[in-house]
Amino acid sequence: MVTPSPAQLSGWLEQKLATARGLPVRRIHAVGGGCIHAAWRLELADGGSLFAKTNGRAALPILEAEAAGLRALNAAAAAAAMDAPAADLTIPAPLAVGMLGDHALLVLPCLELSGRAGSGEDWRRLGAALARLHRASRPLNRGRGFGFEVDNFIGAGPQPNGWLAGWGAFFRERRLGPQLERLRRRGMAMEGSAALLDQLPTWLDGHGADPVLVHGDLWSGNAGLLRAGGGAIFDPAVHWGDREVDLAMARLFGGFPRDFFSGYVREWPLPPAADGRVEVYNLYHLLNHANLFDAGPCGSYAQRAQASILNLLKRRRGVGASG
Repeated sequence: MVTPSPAQLSGWLEQKLATARGLPVRRIHAVGGGCIHAAWRLELADGGSLFAKTNGRAALPILEAEAAGLRALNAAAAAAAMDAPAADLTIPAPLAVGMLGDHALLVLPCLELSGRAGSGEDWRRLGAALARLHRASRPLNRGRGFGFEVDNFIGAGPQPNGWLAGWGAFFRERRLGPQLERLRRRGMAMEGSAALLDQLPTWLDGHGADPVLVHGDLWSGNAGLLRAGGGAIFDPAVHWGDREVDLAMARLFGGFPRDFFSGYVREWPLPPAADGRVEVYNLYHLLNHANLFDAGPCGSYAQRAQASILNLLKRRRGVGASG
């Protein structure tokens, strides 16, 4: 993908940013890691750096939704910082988003990540910081329930967020239901999906889930430790939901050490039977990956999702038999 020139970016940023300190952009370097957008490091005249994502015009809504999610997370983090040092958690605040010619752009501060390096205590602090963010966000919901102000995206997939009062109904109507319907329209209907959707409210409404602002796409590629200390989360798919969804996804693809989870529960313990809800929450991400990456029902994510649905129904039958 062709990126704008340094001169074009400098002019665009001067118009977008409240201050042009550090400009102009001197050099642009491609960086890896993204599977949707092209990513760039912008070297500024004063020696500083910015991070930019670019894509075609059609991707502007995805970048705008990411910016909205980052702003919401920063508001929650500001509330959480009243209880603990803000340095424990960094969330990049969007600096500019919009169109430059045929390019959709999102410009962010440049995070200097340390990779997987770091002590157990570093990861415990990051887990605790996420718990504080979740807890501090509760008053910001103002009784709206589960959802978000706008629909957004989970990866490149659409994520509807219309408000609902009940968590089980939200997870059925706004999460699993749309993913399953997308698969059905592609000829990849999932056995047992109707039965599972019927049971979701009963399953998920019993543990007192409060709507907190969740990252929504918290796999290890969207979080990390910083070289200067503390940790960061980024690339969100935010909504107001059960806080357990973030911890569930952090377990789906690995990469988060045990200390991260121990730090979280030390700060804010989880309700009973949280482990039993991990599979149903992660089914959402398996279905989304099947929609994004599988060409048919034999795809690896579709097969994992199908096996998960049947296993969840088997578990529910066991609960009913024992009850």
